[in-house]
Amino acid sequence: MNAHKVLDAQGLACPMPIVKTKKAMNELQTGQVLEIHATDKGAKADLAAWSKSGGHEWLQSTEENGVFKFWIKKG
Repeated sequence: MNAHKVLDAQGLACPMPIVKTKKAMNELQTGQVLEIHATDKGAKADLAAWSKSGGHEWLQSTEENGVFKFWIKKG
């Protein structure tokens, strides 16, 4: 999936992946996609809830070798 920006949040514990995601989203235009890489197991639930509450679209998530990858479209 093509992303307009990639955020590396690996090695960060909650709430830092959300804090960094929020900052990165502020730099995007509506409709652009942010790809996030995280290692915190709680990041999936946290980012999914944050996306919904912020009016963003949760597109996809995958896990590969302990790294979670998420794609969120700015609403």
